[in-house]
Amino acid sequence: MTYCVAVKLEQGLIFASDSRTHAGVDNYATFCKMTVFERVGDRVIVMLSSGGLAGTQAVISVLRQRIDAGVENLFNAPSMFEVANRVADAMRHIDRRDTPHMGDRPFNASFILGGQIKGRPMQLFRIYAEGNFIEAGTETPFLQTGEAKYGKPIIDRVITPSTSLADGIKCLLISFDSTLRSNLSVGMPIDLLCYERDSLRANLRHRFEAGDAHFNAIREQWNAGTRRVFKELPELRWSA
Repeated sequence: MTYCVAVKLEQGLIFASDSRTHAGVDNYATFCKMTVFERVGDRVIVMLSSGGLAGTQAVISVLRQRIDAGVENLFNAPSMFEVANRVADAMRHIDRRDTPHMGDRPFNASFILGGQIKGRPMQLFRIYAEGNFIEAGTETPFLQTGEAKYGKPIIDRVITPSTSLADGIKCLLISFDSTLRSNLSVGMPIDLLCYERDSLRANLRHRFEAGDAHFNAIREQWNAGTRRVFKELPELRWSA
């Protein structure tokens, strides 16, 4: 299992992903699930992956090979919508190639994709294993994949398009803390990328390793604040 989340705000985009993969309860490993395609001054494209590791790595490799070959690829796509189409095409290519040899295990790679191309607006998509996709909008400015249910309530309560990047980062870290507490299949390190609108560079990145001082401070203050507010809630007044 995994947990990946991204939000689209007026000030920019925030991406976060865990790095735990496993093939059974006693076979855990760490792999980065965040991939960045960047050409400074022209475009920044970020992908968060979930699903079978072999499938997601194969899709990323195909996308890189197409860039090297100079054919239709992520660096010559005219819009983020076309970028999403080209990612979907790579996914279907791997699905057609591998699925006949996978028995009863279907292709299950999926992605959150977001970024900006010079002169175009920021966009954020959730691409499903079949290659179809949806786009984040004003009413729902965030997208999740993997073990999403534990971290969703805090995002629902906090995130709006006008939320600042600083507050958005805090919200996503709390969302991850909730997920880590409730599901052992999601684990650190956590990879975080903050993209400032129109900057066309991906220079704000951080990896939260286990024991990270900032993450621990967020966790402890959130726990203490939650308990304090809980104690202040009004008690039920029973009718006679």
